[in-house]
Amino acid sequence: MATINKGRFSADVGADGKVLFLIGVRINQPWRFLKWFPVFVAMPRMLIELQKNPSLGLMGKPRTFRSGRTILVWQYWASFEQLETYSKSQTAQHLPAWRSFNRKVRDNGSVGIFHETIMLSDATVETVYGNMPAFGLAAVTGAVPAGRRGQTARTRLTGAASEAPAVDPY
Repeated sequence: MATINKGRFSADVGADGKVLFLIGVRINQPWRFLKWFPVFVAMPRMLIELQKNPSLGLMGKPRTFRSGRTILVWQYWASFEQLETYSKSQTAQHLPAWRSFNRKVRDNGSVGIFHETIMLSDATVETVYGNMPAFGLAAVTGAVPAGRRGQTARTRLTGAASEAPAVDPY
């Protein structure tokens, strides 16, 4: 069972360029199984490769979410440079999968792919966790008492002078 960190904590993101990378697939035409299945199975191979090789830059364990026809993989990376290097590497799983997708299905509509890349730093990210185990961003960056970065979301996000919270923190 996960250890619960009692109290309020915030992720210790720092200013070193960590990245939140959201990547996924949407099955547009489920009946065209032979078209979208290769795209679907490429992701687990990449995730296994990344988890076996931490020096590639993936931080922690990716989380997978499904909603209807869409599957989203939530990843944290040590830097954009490492993410970009992995995506273009001639020796990694990603580039062959990307080329295969472009060759076979990019314009037939059976499957869609997407990604969103978000640069993270203490100046652009606000987090708070109350009575939670290590979770989300704090699971890969470490957690600090929420008060260290400020008692309100605005203070934690902007660094502005501390203001009184709407509800007394615990």
